Amino acid sequence: MVRPVIRRLSNHVVDLIAAGEVVERPAAALKELVENALDAGATRLDVTLRGGGCELIEVSDNGQGMEADELPLAVERHCTSKLPDDDLTSIKTLGFRGEALPSIGASARLFLTSRTETSDTAWELSVQGGVIEGPVPSAGAVGTRVVVRDLFFATPARRKFLKTARVEGSHAEAVMRRVALSAPGCAISFTLDGREVFNLPPQDVQTRVATVLGVPTDGLLALDEQRGAMRLTGYICGPGETRRTGNGQFMLVNHRPVVDPILRTAVRVAYRPVIEKGRFPVLLLHLQLPLDRVDVNVHPAKTELRFADEAEVRAFVIGAVGRALARGAGEGGGIQADLGIIGRRASRAASIGQKVPGSSYSYDHTGATGTPAADLGFGPSVRQFPSPPVAKRPSPGKAQTAVSGLEERQRTYAPSPGWDMETGECLEGPATSPAGEEEPPVQPLGVPIGQIHATYILSIAPDGDLILTDQHAAHERLTHERLRARFAEGEVRAQALLLPEVVDLPHESAEALVRCAEELASFGLEIEAFGSGSVLVRSIPAPLSGGDVSGLLRDVAEELVQMPDFSARQTDSLDGRFEAIMARMACHGSIRAGRRLKQEEMEALLRGMEQHPRANTCPHGRPTWLKLDRDGLEKLFGRTK
Repeated sequence: MVRPVIRRLSNHVVDLIAAGEVVERPAAALKELVENALDAGATRLDVTLRGGGCELIEVSDNGQGMEADELPLAVERHCTSKLPDDDLTSIKTLGFRGEALPSIGASARLFLTSRTETSDTAWELSVQGGVIEGPVPSAGAVGTRVVVRDLFFATPARRKFLKTARVEGSHAEAVMRRVALSAPGCAISFTLDGREVFNLPPQDVQTRVATVLGVPTDGLLALDEQRGAMRLTGYICGPGETRRTGNGQFMLVNHRPVVDPILRTAVRVAYRPVIEKGRFPVLLLHLQLPLDRVDVNVHPAKTELRFADEAEVRAFVIGAVGRALARGAGEGGGIQADLGIIGRRASRAASIGQKVPGSSYSYDHTGATGTPAADLGFGPSVRQFPSPPVAKRPSPGKAQTAVSGLEERQRTYAPSPGWDMETGECLEGPATSPAGEEEPPVQPLGVPIGQIHATYILSIAPDGDLILTDQHAAHERLTHERLRARFAEGEVRAQALLLPEVVDLPHESAEALVRCAEELASFGLEIEAFGSGSVLVRSIPAPLSGGDVSGLLRDVAEELVQMPDFSARQTDSLDGRFEAIMARMACHGSIRAGRRLKQEEMEALLRGMEQHPRANTCPHGRPTWLKLDRDGLEKLFGRTK
């Protein structure tokens, strides 16, 4: 057997190897090109792709451009203008490695056209399979235009592993959405296979977030918190706006778009109590921290980071997002009802003379039997606010006439003082009230006027919008919050085992559990070390009696080993099981659908929702209330399209 001899690889092979690390697919090449444009100070980006980026990637910007003698350096490995002092600890630009353009040129046909503000002409340079030609004079505006054709033509084996043009295009679109969110002040147009995906002007952050995420502006909850040198800003959607995948989650760290597991885990933990399992929130988070506290030089793609203190970052993000979500009903996060499908059904039924299903309406203020409001479980902390004064609304300039068939109790409820009854808009200045009288309290969920099918409370908000509240889901959330408060305070009753159970675990798992023994004891789970690699269980939480204790401990220990900075309370295994138990207890202890409520009971339920955090969804993640505004009603009745 001939002994292999160590030799130096050719520059061409080295470039191809590097290209495989930096340019994994068309979306990776696109990411590098648009980041170069933003680093050059571009305020306008025009991006065009064909064949999902395999056939063509074209990026044009109005940045600072490059001189003729800089173009050959731009396509040479490890040449960059972004590290003037060779300091890798204070990187302020999106790119810095000097690998993107050489890697693209080694595996594709690359054409660069650039012009500076002081140059009389533009210059063009081409790189095809690593062979450089130019630069030569060319026509072009100030800025840079990069064209990539036939990606991976020089590495056909890599091209075989690409997905279809549709799949590659979806990855490229995700890249462009991240870029658009990271630079709201930059105008960006993106065309994919002849279809204009978006054409965004320079925008403020909130408008850009609403546009890119596809959510209404008023459905975004602003977030801005600071702890020490860390600051977290952005916009998150309430639990009523979720997706089936995590494609609606966007994270920035020091203005850099990232896909970081630490931040994703923090978001998942913060949203866990308020959204349905298997659903993902929609948000943009921007974490800013000192440059020396984060390492971006981890992977050539620069989407992965390493934090100096992962536990601190995770805890900060969990707390900030959790506090933003802990708002009472009416403070944002409600769901806009979409009744378009009902309107279409009504139109079709009317055309053939049918009755629209589900059109019955029951109205009852008095005479209903049920538990007094104080016994609904709201406790003495819930104030029983008086209803705003009820008044009939006269038509402007016309005398009111009686209409046959209308009962006297079918009254028109006036908006609260401080609202224009004609326009539904807030009046300038505070609401006035007679001297010596206290102004009526703000009631975002409005005045209850009846029940529908003895299940849904119908109320009118101060701005005139209709509110539908699921009485069972709403009371279930309030009951769940009481149980959660007891759990957080360690008021979980323990049930001692007649025979302590020994659970054998890997050594590091047993140590992780023993370190959290005091915390576990506050939840009724008493354990102690029992030799090497085993723990002794003396008691279990009473709500979990009859369950698989050893399985629970193994799951908790495994999570603690994987994330040692997590507390036992934060693990999915322990928290998830308690959440399921509490949700079940809350469900059985809440008022049921089909039960008629008195006026004061409906009032107490709505006022309780306004005062409790996370009241926009039930413990299972479903909405507790829906809103139908004037625009929705006009669309429903065909007044507007």
